[in-house]
Amino acid sequence: MKNPTEMLKEIKNLLGIELSEEIKEREVTTEQVEASSEVNLAQAKLENGTVLEAEAFEAGNEVFIITEDEKIPVPVGEYQMEDGMILVVSEEGMIAEIKEAEAEVEEEEVEAAADYATKEELAEIRTMVEEIKAMIKEKEEMATVEEEAQLKEELSKPAAAPLKHNPESENKKPQVLFSQKRASSTRDRVFQKIANLK
Repeated sequence: MKNPTEMLKEIKNLLGIELSEEIKEREVTTEQVEASSEVNLAQAKLENGTVLEAEAFEAGNEVFIITEDEKIPVPVGEYQMEDGMILVVSEEGMIAEIKEAEAEVEEEEVEAAADYATKEELAEIRTMVEEIKAMIKEKEEMATVEEEAQLKEELSKPAAAPLKHNPESENKKPQVLFSQKRASSTRDRVFQKIANLK
């Protein structure tokens, strides 16, 4: 939709009539009001590159995260600014304070420096590690020598005791001899021939 003054200008151009001085003055005042209603918002970046926008980065002002689609109020927390300052948000979208981060960084550096070892300590640790490695290697070598000796001893023994023949375990069939001296009948001879054929 067009502004009323723009619509008047178009009508003037179509009709060829000039605007009166009163309309021109109103035009100037509306332009001044529009210009004065524009608020210049300050932008700042966080350490991770997120863009923030506020009227001024001071306590009590609203602060927003700028995205492609919209402005999002900054969640509660502390944020590291690109310039080294810390932005504190205690209520969603409202700046509680902006403070310097140097004191905290120095304390962290001192703590971090206390955590590192010196060159002498590193050299001692290296020698200790080398000694431990040598001890482990010696124990492994001794264990392998002992295992080899046990293996040779086991292999030198016979696999099983040799088998011996036991004569007592032989089963002798008892021979039964019935009437050997009797004269053989036809029947006996037939049975005898049958027995010999098998």
